[in-house]
Amino acid sequence: MLGIILSVIIGVIGGLFFKNTYILENVDFLISFGLCLLLFFVGIDIGNNDEVFKHLQNISKKILFLPFITIIGSLIGGAIASYFIELSLGESVAISSGMGWYSFSAIELSKIDAHLGGVAFLSNVFRELCSILLIPIIAKKIGSYESVATAGATAMDSVLPVINKSNPPDVSIIAFYSGLVITIVVPILVPTMISLFSLT
Repeated sequence: MLGIILSVIIGVIGGLFFKNTYILENVDFLISFGLCLLLFFVGIDIGNNDEVFKHLQNISKKILFLPFITIIGSLIGGAIASYFIELSLGESVAISSGMGWYSFSAIELSKIDAHLGGVAFLSNVFRELCSILLIPIIAKKIGSYESVATAGATAMDSVLPVINKSNPPDVSIIAFYSGLVITIVVPILVPTMISLFSLT
């Protein structure tokens, strides 16, 4: 966990004081490359463990509902949060329906209001950062599946290496499945929440 925190801090310092034109122009490609490299090594770790697929055969079919339980929990969390912040129930639920996918939810909600889009961006980025920091603790103290749910859509990509490191190898496959399903659902869910609560 210390390595992750230090990486973020060093990155922020580098961005503030050592502005490299090449890096700034190619930041999207470099992020994608780094992410693919991380996932490649996660894949090697999973494939290297002969017991993974044996464990998967014994996993309860209830695990198939994990992404949907995650979605419901996130929406309930957004609804509860609306009582403590200066956002309406609809706005809060719409933001929480981003499930950590900050780029998509921010763009969609910015079409309604720039302030709402900004809050969606920060909220979902914060969810991803909190997941990176808290998953090792949640996996150890509460449970593996709870740690996967924390990540939301990012369980299949940026947070997967942390999940893999903090849990048994077979959980990584479940995390990828959960993140993939949520990623497919989010582009439908966010516009649905916007329409349902008449935010347009």
